[in-house]
Amino acid sequence: MKDNSGMDKIKVQERKEELIKLTSEFCRVHLDEEYRQLCEKLIGKMARKRQVPFLAGRLEIWAAAIVHALGTINFLFDKSSKPFFTVDGICAYFNTSKSTTAQKSKLIRDMFKMGYFDSEFSTHENAGNNPMANLVSVNGLLIPKNMLPELLGKKLI
Repeated sequence: MKDNSGMDKIKVQERKEELIKLTSEFCRVHLDEEYRQLCEKLIGKMARKRQVPFLAGRLEIWAAAIVHALGTINFLFDKSSKPFFTVDGICAYFNTSKSTTAQKSKLIRDMFKMGYFDSEFSTHENAGNNPMANLVSVNGLLIPKNMLPELLGKKLI
């Protein structure tokens, strides 16, 4: 006989696998392999939380929110972005409302402190475009990394 924690682990695994199927199919049809991998990584991280958020509610809402959260921090909704997709398109695909999807997306982004140029959940293109990636803080002053050898040579630090 299983205790409640064993049953919870089974339920988490089942729902995790279903979420991965939902987001993978969406990414295969509308986005790319990198987004599929980021979705799977985020779902895995959600599944390891003490209180797994996707145990309650419709999985389609969670799938839409996961794609929305990753899309938000990676400029997916910007027409100049590659790939590009709309919030309306995500919601239509998963048959969810924009407000519910956005609320769950915000919850996910807050839960993992996700933001633009996030080191863990950014696409390679966005990580490379991070304007702060080439800066270091020296005594509280932001300096481009390429200036460090010059500064070190003059012993200004």
